[in-house]
Amino acid sequence: MSIALSEQEIIRRESLQQLRDLGINPYPAEAFDVTAFAQDIIDNFESNPDTYQHVVLAGRIMTRRIMGSASFAELQDSTGRIQVYLKRDDICPGEDKTLYNTVFKKLLDIGDYIGVKGYVFLTQTGEISVHVQEMVLLSKALKPLPVVKRDEEGNIHDGFTDPELRYRQRYVDLTVNPEFKQIFMKRSKVISSMRDYFNSEGWMEVETPILQPVHGGAAARPFTTHHNTLDMQLYLRIANELYLKRLIVAGFDGVYEFGKMFRNEGMDRTHNPEFTSVEIYVAYKDYIWMMAMVEACLEHVTRAVHGIPVVQVGDNEINFEGPYTKLSMYDSILKYTGIDVSAMDEAGLRKVCADLSIDIDATMGKGKLIDEIFSAKVEANLIQPTYITDYPIEMTPLAKKHRSKNGLVERFELFVNGKEIANAYSELNDPIDQRQRLEEQLILAGRGDEEAMAMDDDFLRALEYGMPPTSGLGIGIDRLVMLMTNQHTIQEVLFFPQMRPEKKAKVVTADDFIKIGVPAEWVPVLNKMGFNTIEDLKAANPNKVFNDLGGMRKKLKLDITMPAKEVVMAWFE
Repeated sequence: MSIALSEQEIIRRESLQQLRDLGINPYPAEAFDVTAFAQDIIDNFESNPDTYQHVVLAGRIMTRRIMGSASFAELQDSTGRIQVYLKRDDICPGEDKTLYNTVFKKLLDIGDYIGVKGYVFLTQTGEISVHVQEMVLLSKALKPLPVVKRDEEGNIHDGFTDPELRYRQRYVDLTVNPEFKQIFMKRSKVISSMRDYFNSEGWMEVETPILQPVHGGAAARPFTTHHNTLDMQLYLRIANELYLKRLIVAGFDGVYEFGKMFRNEGMDRTHNPEFTSVEIYVAYKDYIWMMAMVEACLEHVTRAVHGIPVVQVGDNEINFEGPYTKLSMYDSILKYTGIDVSAMDEAGLRKVCADLSIDIDATMGKGKLIDEIFSAKVEANLIQPTYITDYPIEMTPLAKKHRSKNGLVERFELFVNGKEIANAYSELNDPIDQRQRLEEQLILAGRGDEEAMAMDDDFLRALEYGMPPTSGLGIGIDRLVMLMTNQHTIQEVLFFPQMRPEKKAKVVTADDFIKIGVPAEWVPVLNKMGFNTIEDLKAANPNKVFNDLGGMRKKLKLDITMPAKEVVMAWFE
């Protein structure tokens, strides 16, 4: 076992052993059948007290107040917290009082899971509580939880608030900050309500490959891997579009998939390399029909999550009830820059970028340059749900050419609160046109564009068998949840966002201490004093260490020889 443990961790391990010595399994295998939950009891006890005369609960001990032969504790389960009252003679009806006097009072800690059986009552102060008649240990916690204090007004002090720690140790975060569970409950509601809407329309949920031989369906840099048995390079999917379209070719009228996508790109407050999206494809429809569908779907989702179609996001009230504003890509750039880029060639667009101080590089073609102008000068202005429509053909290799506007495609993106959350097309189903578009992408790849799409010959073969007119849509679930929960970073709506490697604390063994002259029997004492590495020890004051060793020897009643002062001084040489 590593000796790099805090004093509390050492004490908890000692308690663990004492529990085992008493014949108590700190991690029992038997099921513990719960019949009640904290929030349900708090909400309904006073109106229906007879229902709660025999309850079985389980959860973590979050606070304790030990008062001789009786104690109060706060138990936290998946729904909330409730006070429990333990009386020695109730949980120990016989002569043996070990369960209360030793186990509960001395060997249990904050964070331990226990199960209790008893009845609900009102204390003299009017607090709904559970009078415990039986108690069992369900799991011993070996690490102490952060102590988060709440005053009478509900203000939090000493909170577990460091974002890096919260995201890295989400299991601790949601234990001591249970209010954040609401974000993930709403996330689940967003997905389930959208799924309900799609199912009610008769569209089928499907699954497509995550490991793909060709990265396609979006402009993004993929993650690559190697399959040993097949001896081939594979890619984590950047989109599932091309496989879902194959299913439309196969004769399904409507298919959709919720799933993880992976893009080997930058990370910031709205981008995670692994993200969740839903894509849906419906035959015999176009992008105009899709706009109406998206409005109806998002209003349905918002009402399911909030009860109304309006969401507060920062200082803005976002109204998801349609119809939404529509603005073409060229018109939006003209509106917010005063520049008409609709007839410009690549050289002209590069000059505009230079004039507007927009960073670009030599790999970018017309489509990328227009996208950079739009991103820099237009996006932030689109607060209420707004459709940006009719994109230049160079920007969208998989969309159908516009029915009446040369050089454009039938595409829209939905922007809300300055960010894109949905992307849709009238899907390109002309296999000859599609091949030409992908060949143009290969030219961009040859110029160094790592986000250019690859040639997918099997997808082109599928189109040659005939795909009916189809409209497709992709929605970024993480960004949508950010809106629905008023969060400003994507990490807040992901249980486990991608993080840099954790810096590991240096772990040393007893031999490392012994090598500098520490007697073996004194190594655990130094650990209890907080010296878990040689660096920790050498950074301390030698005289203070010597005096503290004497104090610990007396405090712990150790029957070991005190090292001479010159021996201790030698540890620091």
